[in-house]
Amino acid sequence: MTKRLDLTRRQAEPQGLLDRLLHTPHLAYVVPRLQPELIHRVIQRCGLEDSSEFVALATPEQLERVFDLDLWRAVRPGQDEQFDADRFGVWLEVLAESGADVAARKLAEMDGGLVTAGFAQHLRVYDRAAVSRYTTTDGEEITEAVNRTDGLVCEVGGYLTVGMRTDSWEAIVAVLTSLAEDHHDCFERVMSGCRALSNSGFEIDGLHDLLDNGNQAMFDVAVDREQRRETRGYVAPAQARAFLEASRRLRFGPDMVPPVDPIARAHLRTVDPPTATDAYGAREQLPKGTRTLPIPDDHAESFATVVEVLRDAGIFAPQPRALLNAADTHTSRLQHIQAQMQFLLERDHIVSSQRNDEIAYLANTIAAGCTVQARPLSAEEAWDAATAVCNLGLENWPPHWLTAQELSAVARTGTALPDDFLLSHDLVTVFQVGWTVLHDNVVMHVAEQVIAILATLRCDDGEIQSGLDELRIELTRHWRAGAPWRAGDALDVITMLDMPAWAALAGLLNECPIMHAGLSAGRGSGTHAVSATDFEFISENSQIASVREFLRLLPSVLFG
Repeated sequence: MTKRLDLTRRQAEPQGLLDRLLHTPHLAYVVPRLQPELIHRVIQRCGLEDSSEFVALATPEQLERVFDLDLWRAVRPGQDEQFDADRFGVWLEVLAESGADVAARKLAEMDGGLVTAGFAQHLRVYDRAAVSRYTTTDGEEITEAVNRTDGLVCEVGGYLTVGMRTDSWEAIVAVLTSLAEDHHDCFERVMSGCRALSNSGFEIDGLHDLLDNGNQAMFDVAVDREQRRETRGYVAPAQARAFLEASRRLRFGPDMVPPVDPIARAHLRTVDPPTATDAYGAREQLPKGTRTLPIPDDHAESFATVVEVLRDAGIFAPQPRALLNAADTHTSRLQHIQAQMQFLLERDHIVSSQRNDEIAYLANTIAAGCTVQARPLSAEEAWDAATAVCNLGLENWPPHWLTAQELSAVARTGTALPDDFLLSHDLVTVFQVGWTVLHDNVVMHVAEQVIAILATLRCDDGEIQSGLDELRIELTRHWRAGAPWRAGDALDVITMLDMPAWAALAGLLNECPIMHAGLSAGRGSGTHAVSATDFEFISENSQIASVREFLRLLPSVLFG
């Protein structure tokens, strides 16, 4: 009974959030000044259909950026995202709830390529004369080329539209009609674009392997989106995967420190300087050319009210955990990166800002190209992971990469690295050192040891033994390819032997390995059940030593 009441409360929270927002005075003034990311989080929390009144107050510029976040889906975390045509249809329905004219006005001010590509996923467009019934010079009657029996046919502005999906059809027709009446230029661009994409296809010739018009249009829209997002710090999944894979292959040879990774360097060069925002991601979003005026007192009070409501609801993205001011009750696992960043903050604000930009890039890269426990990382988790890997990289920085001056400072202070190390070394390369250590000394080492354990131990249960043999074969194959995490599904057989041990191994055999609480099961802790969220990122060599101790005890944990 208690669980049911709790569930009811949680389900009521989104509606309560919307009620509080919609009853805020001057909300029409406040919403256009919110970051699009905040609007998107409200939609995620409350549902798009229920948020129609709130969404209707957003500007076309905001909606365009919300579309970049909301209209694209990846089949699996870390894979390339694809345009979600069904979601576009839902958006048209939601915008049309405030009136087809309102929806048309917003679409008319948005990127034409995106709007055209969205409509083209729902309908085919023909010139009326091209598909009409006619009689040839020989007297032959040619019937109309469009089948009207299913009802998804409509004439709008001289064009014949044929629906390819039943969902959202009424909203689509209403919005197109309003575009034809009030925004003729936009209507012509959309319809002529959809008409071009409605062609039957290519003639079979030497070029038939090229993308057809529809796929080419979606490719162009995806590229435009990636370029827009790159300037705001986002990293495309393909670029993230390429960077992370290259970072696992860093070699600590006798040569000098390698140059900054070209993928990271190119991305950091394209990111725009941050706009002026407050601590909650709200900023002025007035239309271009509008003179900025002081915020009236009553509007400022409304703005503060909305900020408070969103904060209470947990809508604001968690701020990245500070690299400074570690807890006094224990020695921080991030002591190396904390000390270095503290030094930069006190000595050189420009370099400090550059290093923060670098770690933000690394966090975005992990979020875009990696998973933890077969799911995407949250913004906070990605930041924590990047920080942890950088700390590990500082701890394992090759001594022969230090300059003579740096070696002298190390000898004088007795520290592993000079205090001003990050003044002349970027965090991207530091991260790559830590990422390589994680891959070689954790992921690959754990896989190798597990393969050896499975090769020598036998289980009386035939079904379990068969699963263990399959795991050994799969793990060996992917270990040789340098990607043991791809054998994750076969690892499930370990759950029949010891659940905490399985949780620990699943965390360690990961693209971004983690220290799960189940790892303590091999050290006589008496733990029999652990939470899926009870883990930490590996940030120091002492944790890697704990992993090796866990592996030493693993045979007795699994087979007694």
